[in-house]
Amino acid sequence: MADVVLVTGVSRYLGGQFARALTRDPSVGRVIGVDVIPPPHDIGRAEFVRADIRNPMIGKIIAQSDVDTVVHMNVIATPTHAGGRTSQKEINVIGTMQLLAACQKAHSIRRLVVKSSAAVYGSSPRDPALFTEDMGPKSLPRAGFGKDSVEVEGYVRGFSRRRPDVEISMLRLANIVGPGIRTSLTDYFTLPVIPVPFGYDARLQFVHEVDAVGSLLAATTGPSSGITNVAGDGVITLSQAAAVAGRPILPLPMPAAGVFGSIVKRSGVADFTSDQLQFLAFGRVLDTTRMREVLGFEPRFTTRSAFEDFAHGVGPAIPGGATLSSAVSGVAGSAATAIGHVWAAGRDD
Repeated sequence: MADVVLVTGVSRYLGGQFARALTRDPSVGRVIGVDVIPPPHDIGRAEFVRADIRNPMIGKIIAQSDVDTVVHMNVIATPTHAGGRTSQKEINVIGTMQLLAACQKAHSIRRLVVKSSAAVYGSSPRDPALFTEDMGPKSLPRAGFGKDSVEVEGYVRGFSRRRPDVEISMLRLANIVGPGIRTSLTDYFTLPVIPVPFGYDARLQFVHEVDAVGSLLAATTGPSSGITNVAGDGVITLSQAAAVAGRPILPLPMPAAGVFGSIVKRSGVADFTSDQLQFLAFGRVLDTTRMREVLGFEPRFTTRSAFEDFAHGVGPAIPGGATLSSAVSGVAGSAATAIGHVWAAGRDD
């Protein structure tokens, strides 16, 4: 049972939601939330301490408060929300190293819960139909959040070897969606027209923000589950998701999609990386047997209903956008085919 819980990243949306939910659990004695800036939202009865996990000061906070459970929520997915890619990597990687070093020295620590990501599996045409927790990526993430998550998990495994007495729960969450959270993927699905890799229709899987918080609560107060996939039931294809969001799609050859993504990224409208383009082409689906049988968690939302809840809050890009999507997609598909032929001819030269 968690008595004194330290939560990192409470000034971020999901961290604040989790801290507030945790304070409503009568089995938890005390909740301490840390971040570099005061939270702009309610965190319940959690005590806020202004601290940077990249600073060794975090060790003093853990020792002085006799913390027994650490929930690491401060692995940032979107660089624009962290002040740039350099800052994002420092927080994700250096911050995790410092936090784990502090936990290693603290004899009071009994459990570590880490919010990881299904991005560690990467995306490639050689992927299995379902990723189980014991599978590795067919194509390692090469940049950004996915690469950071792989490094974070490596440090956690190293910590587990050094402190075998500490229970580890590391949740690999599918892409989180909902009415309140903002990520690079939610930004993508709010574009007026959605560029998609031509010739692909990726299978996608989502977890609702409510279920993301719920799974982390289960990992904090319930049984230790080790590495666990977390996702809503079922899948939705990229074209189906675009239709639900009421967005016309613009099929583009992969090289053109990469150029378009770079332009959008530089404009600050949405964040695109090469790994994200791979994901949009090949998708990723998780096996969630362990989530139910070991973690003991049952999501409230399926993949489709989670995305529908997100899309309902966004609304169509333009009136009648859902109806217009089919017409625009047909025209865009024809144009993309022509572009693809030209591009292929250019390569033959």
